[in-house]
Amino acid sequence: MKKLLLGLFLASAGLYAQDNKVKFTAEIQNRNSDSIVIKGRNFNKVIKGKDGKFSDTFEAPQGFYQLGDGTEVTQLYLTPGSDITLKMDAKMFDETIKYSGKGSAESNVLAYMAIEQEKLDPLMEKNDQQGFLTGYDKLTKDVTAKLGEKDINDQFRTQMTMSLQQSKGQLEQMFAAKAAMAKLNGTVSPDFEYENHKGGKTKLSALKGKYVYIDTWATWCGPCRQEIPHLAKVEEKYHGKNIEFVSVSIDAQKDHDKWKKFVDDKKLGGVQVMADKDWNSDWAKAYGIQSIPRFILIGPDGKIIDSDAPRPSDPNLVAKLDTLVK
Repeated sequence: MKKLLLGLFLASAGLYAQDNKVKFTAEIQNRNSDSIVIKGRNFNKVIKGKDGKFSDTFEAPQGFYQLGDGTEVTQLYLTPGSDITLKMDAKMFDETIKYSGKGSAESNVLAYMAIEQEKLDPLMEKNDQQGFLTGYDKLTKDVTAKLGEKDINDQFRTQMTMSLQQSKGQLEQMFAAKAAMAKLNGTVSPDFEYENHKGGKTKLSALKGKYVYIDTWATWCGPCRQEIPHLAKVEEKYHGKNIEFVSVSIDAQKDHDKWKKFVDDKKLGGVQVMADKDWNSDWAKAYGIQSIPRFILIGPDGKIIDSDAPRPSDPNLVAKLDTLVK
């Protein structure tokens, strides 16, 4: 969930083409790399440094960017003609970020939002809707006050104000979706009968009598691919035990061969099936799947234990399976 709000805030923000130069300097203690990378829409700038000092002048359209040091990332805002200096300690990444110089006010607002948002993450993880939205309202009030300062760029102020308003609605929808998912727990899982990568078709109901851990994914999904090595380790840990691992691809039918090749090339284990109508499949609709990867745990009786189960990379998954699978 890290930087969830920041991602929502920036989702609607674009880059606006203006030809002018930006000077960017960084002094990073305990650096993770000898280069930093500034990325934006159709923009990628690598700045090499020495002894934690980095500096370059380059042309960049006005807008939101992501700055990475090889391990972590933060957000910044660049305007033509700006001359920004970043000082930070990579061991205390978000907590120590401080921008100074011409055009730095907007990036300091983003840095403030990042650290304050991290304080709300535990409430999101606990699904504490009231606590989270109360904290979000306070964050919105504080950020709005900062946006009122005279040195804030007008375009930035307008975009951020709109994003704050839009994000509130998105967050409320997210909590509503989580509540709907929770209502599925304890009910009999919807069935499916989909093409098996090894041939023929596989029905979920045919696996009754075992625990079933299901990964809904797609070959084009970066976060899905990141979970693959972790899933392989979990599969190995419970090999031969009373559990099946099933991966349901919601790739489009036009990418059927791409799916088969991906499974072959990556030597994916478990039961690999492909849904018939991608996002519009009965499976995706029944579980209200609007984003992937999505993991689901079903009991031997065919009832849903967790309609939004921990990811393979989350230690909570193994902790949970250890109490169930023998």
